[in-house]
Amino acid sequence: MLATSLIDNIEKVVIGKRTVVELAIVALLCRGHILLEDVPGTGKTTLARALARSVAADMKRLQCTPDLLPSDITGVAIYNQKSSEFEFRPGPVFTNLLRADEINRATPRAQSALLECMEEFHVTSDGVTHELPKLFMVLATQNPIDMAGTHPLPEAQLDRFFVRLSIGYPSLSEELSILSAQAREHPIDRLPAVISEPAVLAAREQVKEIHLSREVADYIVRISDATRRHPDLRLGASPRATLALARGARGLAYLRGRAYVTPDLVKTMAAPILEHRLIAKPKAAALGRSAHAILGEVLDQVAPPV
Repeated sequence: MLATSLIDNIEKVVIGKRTVVELAIVALLCRGHILLEDVPGTGKTTLARALARSVAADMKRLQCTPDLLPSDITGVAIYNQKSSEFEFRPGPVFTNLLRADEINRATPRAQSALLECMEEFHVTSDGVTHELPKLFMVLATQNPIDMAGTHPLPEAQLDRFFVRLSIGYPSLSEELSILSAQAREHPIDRLPAVISEPAVLAAREQVKEIHLSREVADYIVRISDATRRHPDLRLGASPRATLALARGARGLAYLRGRAYVTPDLVKTMAAPILEHRLIAKPKAAALGRSAHAILGEVLDQVAPPV
């Protein structure tokens, strides 16, 4: 199975983080973008590279810095003296997998260049629309600890990320395995591609065929509605988030070999898909109320279909 091959291949490099690997693959199957947010050195870039290398597709790396311009991301029109016309030179977004390292170090002006790419999957330059590759997705990393010289992602851009993942520190045995695996060389240097681009595109179509009953769809909508009505939240889940939760539940069902979505799959996908989209009110935040805790309350209060 496609998913099993991907998981086994990535776990050769990313040790002991199966849940995170599964969620990353669900994002790939749902054509969703991934925000990897964690402290330095936990393997954010390694996971992004391993996912990209596991798929036999083009990948480009974008190092986000304060001097990055929108045209450095999307591309620019250059005057051709021979033809006396302007020619569009594509930027790094014209790839299958775009790895954006430390995305919050780019200025808001540069960050905004990704908004159209991430939502509409095309670039508009000088009034001309250029379609991005069918496999296009963004794997962005950011460090939430070091805030010097960073620009927090606005809510509009956070809402465009399908999932936000945190890898976390390894256990003692896992860290020992990491030391052993990298004694001579990094295992990612010889990580093979196990899935082709057509296979991923075919799997995406199969994910869309996973059955989502009206009762489970109603459950998903009630979860989103409860976040909008919660007294401690300033910003609840958007309709885009509702659609993402439905797609994510279908993707996880496909990953688990199921033909239909169940409420437990919805609850599993709720945190990685919804949490980064929720904003607590200042008073609630001052009292230590986090979006994670509030979402947990919402999931406990909204009754799943029987």
